[in-house]
Formats: sequence, C-alpha cells, structure tokens
Amino acid sequence: MSAAIGHRGPDSTGFHVDESVAFAFTRLAINDLGAGDQPMYDESRQIVAMTTGEIYNYRELRDLLVDRGHTLRTRCDTEVIPHLYEEFGRDFVSRLDGQFAVVLYDHREQLFIGARDHFGVTPLFYAHQGGELVFGSEIKAMLEHPAVPRRVDLVGLDQVLTLPGLVSPRTMFEGVHSVPPGTAVEFRPGGRPKFWTYWDLAYPRTDADVERHDESYYVRRVEDLLVRSVEKRLQSDVEVGLYLSGGLDSSLVGAIMRHLMPDAEIQSFAAAFPERELSESDYQRLMSGVLDTRHTERFVHGEEITSRLRTVVRHTECPLKESFNSAAHALSEAVRGAGVKVVLTGQGADELFGGYIGYRFDQVRRTQAAGGVTDLREARMREGLWGDENFFYERNDAGFRATKAGLYSAPVRERQDEIDCLGHPLVDRERLTGLHDLHRRSYLDLKLRLADHLLGDHGDRMVFANSVESRHPFLDRELVEFLATVPPELKLKGLEEKYLLKQVARDWIPRRIVDREKFGFTAPGSPHLIRQDDPPSRPCCPANASRRTATSTRTAWSGSSASTARPGSASTSPSRPTC
Repeated sequence: MSAAIGHRGPDSTGFHVDESVAFAFTRLAINDLGAGDQPMYDESRQIVAMTTGEIYNYRELRDLLVDRGHTLRTRCDTEVIPHLYEEFGRDFVSRLDGQFAVVLYDHREQLFIGARDHFGVTPLFYAHQGGELVFGSEIKAMLEHPAVPRRVDLVGLDQVLTLPGLVSPRTMFEGVHSVPPGTAVEFRPGGRPKFWTYWDLAYPRTDADVERHDESYYVRRVEDLLVRSVEKRLQSDVEVGLYLSGGLDSSLVGAIMRHLMPDAEIQSFAAAFPERELSESDYQRLMSGVLDTRHTERFVHGEEITSRLRTVVRHTECPLKESFNSAAHALSEAVRGAGVKVVLTGQGADELFGGYIGYRFDQVRRTQAAGGVTDLREARMREGLWGDENFFYERNDAGFRATKAGLYSAPVRERQDEIDCLGHPLVDRERLTGLHDLHRRSYLDLKLRLADHLLGDHGDRMVFANSVESRHPFLDRELVEFLATVPPELKLKGLEEKYLLKQVARDWIPRRIVDREKFGFTAPGSPHLIRQDDPPSRPCCPANASRRTATSTRTAWSGSSASTARPGSASTSPSRPTC
C-alpha cells in the first residue's frame, strides 16, 4: 500500500504494526529533516500518530505542552499530535491551524481518530468493510488492500458531470469515501465510523449581524492577516517557491513573500502555452521582474496534454473534463526538477472575494426569475438544494439532465433518477438559509468547487504526483473567518469583482496587474485530443466524435478515467485500521 503512494513521500518510509493497527507513512521531508520521521508516539508509546501536511501553530502548541510537563524530542509538527490528544482528547483537532490529514490510534482506548483540515487542502480517504477501517491519502493505496472493492460509484460520476467536481464524502469508487473538510472521524475495531464537524464557516444571516466599519479598516485588516498567513506558510527547512500566474492573487502573495524575504533567492514557476490567446507570459515576466525571482517558464504544447493524460488520470483518481491537469502536472514536474519541494499559490481568493463571474450573474438571474416564467419543479429543487428557489449555482439543472441522459449508456440511463447527485445531500442547507447571495455562493464554492476539485484533483494530486507540496495563504482560518464579516458590497462593488482585495494589492503590485481583466488559467483544449491518431479516449468515442460539441469531448475524458475502476469482489481480513 505504501509503495502505491511513494510519490507523496520519497524521502523515507515508516511503519507501525501490531495486533490492532497497521500504519505506514511515506515522508516528504520539509521540517526537521533529520529527526522528523513518522509515525510518532507519546512518552508511553500507547498513542501512535501520523500527519501529512503542515501544522503551522506547532511551535505555540509545543510550548504549551512542554509547560504542562510533556517531553518532546524533535522540531517536527507531528510530534505535538499524540501529546495534544493526551491533554484534550478528541478536541485536540480544534486547536490545529494548518493544512493536514491527521490519524492516531490510542491503544488504551482501542480508538482510531482521523481528521481533515478546515478547507480540505489535504486529502483523507477511508473504506469501512467487514468491521475493518482502511484509510489513505490516495485511493490507489487503498485499492491494494483486499477488503476494498473496485467498483464505480455512479453518483460520484454524476457529480463530476453536474458540478465542478466530486464532493466529499463521494469518490469515484463505491465504498471508498472522502472525509469532508473540517470533519473528524472516530472508529473502534468491530464498530462503525462516527463523524463530527469540528469547524465550518459561518456567514452572517442578516445585515444586522454585520458590524460595519469604513473601507480603510477592512483593507488594513485583510492586509495584516494576509501577511501573517504568508509568514506562517514560509516555515520550512527547505526552499519555498512560488506559483506565479501573472494574476492578482499569486502576484500579491509573491509581493508579500518578497517583503518577508528581502534578500533571499526566490524561484517562481509558471505554465505557458504557444497559443497567444491562452498565454499570460507577459504578465508573469513582468511580475517576476518586479519581485526579482529566478523564473521558470514551462511551455506546454497540445501534444503534451495528450501524452500526459493517462498519467494524470491515474493520479487524479476521477474523470477529467478539461486539460488543466496535464499542464499542472508538467508544472509541478518543473518545480521538482528545480530542486524545490514547496510552493505558495494564490488559490482560494476567488471563492472568498467574489472573483468568479457567477457572483456578477446572480443579480441578473434573480431579476430574470422575478419577471419570467418559473419551472415549479426546478424552483422546488433549487429551494431544497440552495435554500432559495431563485438561486442558480451553475446551470439550469433540468436542462442539463437531458444532456447527461445523452452521455450515459443505456443501463446507466435507466438508473438516472437513482444516481442523480442532486437527489442526494450536498451541503447542510441550514447553513445557507437567510444568506446574502454572495455569501451563499461563496459557501457553495468552498464546498462544491474548492475542496475536492480545485484543491483535490487539480491541486494536491497534481503537485504530489511529483513530490511537491503546495500552500495557500488565502486559505488561512483566521483570514477566512474575518472575511466572513466583511460586507458583501466591499467584495463585489457594483460589477467589479474582488474590489477589497484590489485595494489591498494597490500598495504591493503594479496597477497593470491589479486592474487587468480576470483571466482564468486555461490550457490547450481537448479538440487536440480528438485529432490524435491514437488518443486514450478512442474506445469511448464514436467515429463522428470530432464533429461533436465540447460536451461529448468531456465524456471521452470521463470514459478513459472511469475505466480505471474495474469490477471486483471484496474479501475480509482482521478488524483493524490499516493504511
């Protein structure tokens, strides 16, 4: 199992195996390089723990534990975990600040606990089969275990086709689940997993709940919190690089990074494309010059999008609808080739500052709904899903259902009502009740777009495929909780997206970057895939596929991925958590 995810941690491998539990850990050494091997234990060795990711407040936690009489022998952040658990029980997880998946086993209580960070930066999967719990950072490791079946979860497939991507706890594999962000799980051998939410974002319900200040207060506060967030994410015993897209978000992160490291050499990395209409190279080079970085520009051609497809599908572990992953995989390969293990990114700003076009469309959609004919079935579905019959998350769902019917095979089409992901809970609807449209969309973007899609198959899986860790300063709990209190009109002012963030950025980066039109990361498209003589999707495409729309092209990508989940049977094994 550990060999299947050796790419996540090529520096060392550690094991703990006894009659109750088997842990395996593959380490990407970033902090305390000589003494940070895992698993780690408390003084009595009755509590064993592993962490992938980073605990940014481990120094403060370590000081607290030492003051309470604990003995810690390393500077590794994971060492605080078993001792925190000794002090606070399962509530230890609420004291963690970082991006992490934590697992521990208490031999005295015969209790397993696992937890995933607040936003879902770090993955944690599990399968409960025959009284046994199998878990891992990637599903491919779990599929090596005989108790885990290899069957496609059709509701998961419907999520991929309907939403931005998969949504926890669903995966593409039946019986394999993803621990949702901000959630922890406990398990006793022979029992069933029990879950609890230790953190969730709470937006104000009414205008009366918002404490209003002048604009300058919010600008200063966001700036202060963002600087602190970047500083936390620079904690490392290895070099930290920068993903520099040339847009507002990563440029601001880079400017703060340079401010905090005025004399250091900083390496920046960007994907570029021969197609002029897709390339942001001019802006990337501008910012590299401003920040004085050693810049690597990784050109990605259409042929490479195709040649990397099988590899990225294997790492992604879910269907692909776009060519982004191939470019992201090539970029992280360049990072690792330059000797860098950690990069900062601008991920998360769009969801928190109103950066996507959907935020601007909401008012138009509401006006149209108020003055037009409403499909009652569709309205009831929107009310049930999003808490407002006039709120559209992405599309007219009834119309898109017909499109999906044309993509599914006949046996699957017969089960369309059963597998329709909109017929299954996606988020806690009570969290959406009474929210301003911008806050409702932000909350949904965090849950349905960011956690498992942008941070998961687009993010974590593509960087760790090449043994690189990405860190995201905008996804800092303190910053995000403050942003929830900011009046919506300061995030989207009229139709100007990310207004507040732009005011912060004006003192840090050139106006040419601040005021440029938002340009989402776009890689060469899938039409090139279909033009290939022997594309991976050929068995999934009819002869006239090249004349079909992009929707059919996306289906081809889905088919090539879904084929990785093969029918099989599960067997039983001793009742114990296994990684």
